[in-house]
Amino acid sequence: MINKLKLVFFLLLLLAAVNGIAQKSDVGNWFAYLGNQKINDRWNFHNEVQYRNFNFAGDLEQLLIRTGLGYNLSQNNNNVLLGYAYIHSEPYIAGTDEKSRTDEHRIFQQFITKQQFGRVNILHRYRFEQRFIRDDFKMRLRYSLSLNIPINKKVMEKNAVYASLSNEVFINTKQNHYDRDRVYGGIGYCFSKYVKVEAGVMSQILPATSRTQFQIMIFNNLPF
Repeated sequence: MINKLKLVFFLLLLLAAVNGIAQKSDVGNWFAYLGNQKINDRWNFHNEVQYRNFNFAGDLEQLLIRTGLGYNLSQNNNNVLLGYAYIHSEPYIAGTDEKSRTDEHRIFQQFITKQQFGRVNILHRYRFEQRFIRDDFKMRLRYSLSLNIPINKKVMEKNAVYASLSNEVFINTKQNHYDRDRVYGGIGYCFSKYVKVEAGVMSQILPATSRTQFQIMIFNNLPF
């Protein structure tokens, strides 16, 4: 049964990849690696790389590198974290096939708290960002609610297939307070208690438009 589920999952990945290539820039694709390494019972090290494309691969939209040091206020929960992110963006200039290039340095603080109701694993993430873009300085608030629900097992453990749902709202501290909203749904597979892979579709809703992104993510929580 598990081997069949693995086969179905990776066939879905392959089908989505082919679909993303065929549609070119109609659907973007984000490859993401997210690491969270436990240092001891209280401290953790976050490390993350995201490679975002306008198409399936090769047409860079954004490269994001994020890291931080976190501390659990209670056992394995209620984590506060101080972090830094570097973001290189290559957006298209409106009405042309040419790109502009910008680099952003970002300091952020976040709080994550987790809950569990039966099979449903709930995560709340609150993040406050200070953004340095060339000669501009901006601040932004973010709130993310995400759910992981194992399908073939009762808990998120080795060989579990799970559904993943999330919604994240971005709010600017100055005018045009609404920045964007990201609604996501996907399916994942746990290779072990610490490593899982996930694929899904995210709709990014901006003030004037929206865009669909396919996502492939690897989560690595192996402790030091």
